[in-house]
Amino acid sequence: MRGTLIVFEGTDGSGKATQAKLLLRSLEARGIPCREIDFPRYGNPFAEPANLYLHGALGGSPGDVNAYAASAMFAVDRFASYKEDWGRFYEEGGVVIANRYTTSNVVHQASKLPQGERQAYLDWLFDLEYGRLGLPEPDLVLYLDMPTEVAGRMLRRREAETDVRADIHERDEAYLRRCQESARETVEALGWTVIDCAAGDRPRTPEEIHAQVAAAVERYVG
Repeated sequence: MRGTLIVFEGTDGSGKATQAKLLLRSLEARGIPCREIDFPRYGNPFAEPANLYLHGALGGSPGDVNAYAASAMFAVDRFASYKEDWGRFYEEGGVVIANRYTTSNVVHQASKLPQGERQAYLDWLFDLEYGRLGLPEPDLVLYLDMPTEVAGRMLRRREAETDVRADIHERDEAYLRRCQESARETVEALGWTVIDCAAGDRPRTPEEIHAQVAAAVERYVG
């Protein structure tokens, strides 16, 4: 019996990790079998190519690695995680909550391409991961729409508080803006659910955002 895969997506600083954890807690409180997964899996050898890319070993800016090459690195980690970790739980009917998934390549890598080349890239990406690698397609993708300027402030605050250096995506605000513009053109066509995460230049509270998330999720887990 196939499970349910719910994915949180959005540009860096949009609050995906926070919302994934809030949803996990709320489903656990209802006794629903669920678990959270997070990509890339830093520290796992299958995630090392993606880690090297994100931390500048292959070039200091996102554009130094083309969309197809970067996507293949992240796909290896996802395939390995399914086989090593969460595939059986999902196949036995569990609810899997993903902080990033194949959809992250849609947000981050498609923005590197001219608009006229993006559909061919998406066709290739979905055939690779869902077709040839056999990864499950999400039942629900929740796109956390946070204005780039607001997300940038949150990223800088997080970097200062944790003393963890931002990766090449996170520290390139122009790139993040292109990602958001590209994603906004794509989410409707792909049937993603958009969650508004800011009111003007003020981020909404995690609790306010979670209320919207919970309403969107209900028909998949109720």
